[in-house]
Amino acid sequence: MQITFQGNPLNLEGQQIKVGDTLKAFTVSKNDLAPLSLDDTSGVRIFLAVPSIDTPVCDTEVQTFNKAAAELDGVSIYTISVDLPFAQGRYCAATGVSNVVVASDYKDKSFAQATATLIKELGLLTRAAFVVDKNNKVVHVEYLKEITEQPNFDLILKATKELL
Repeated sequence: MQITFQGNPLNLEGQQIKVGDTLKAFTVSKNDLAPLSLDDTSGVRIFLAVPSIDTPVCDTEVQTFNKAAAELDGVSIYTISVDLPFAQGRYCAATGVSNVVVASDYKDKSFAQATATLIKELGLLTRAAFVVDKNNKVVHVEYLKEITEQPNFDLILKATKELL
């Protein structure tokens, strides 16, 4: 799949996920370097792929979902980037992000491979969102064509609430 960054074309590695697919297994790192795998998650989940957690567009996205998470009982939200876990931890402490799990795919790019979110030319994750039910079935997918744009918050939250 081809996307753009500030209008410049880039390519994603792998096969895009579609609604109805089962999310493939992955393992990322939490801020304390402990592993976090798909099997460690349960229930209704939102997985957000972002290029870099502390950029303005990503910050807005994380803050929006951090606020939404406080109002969504029974939903877990994960934001994943390739930023180092230590940097993610500092970001969360500095910004008060506590309702969203922020994790890093820096080590193995396992989440990137499972979701086809790795930007070949940059080694970063693209901006994408996946809503997953309790059986790991993907019920909503959004790959942003331009990674400096925000995902459709309303559609993501609507798809999530329909599972509750």
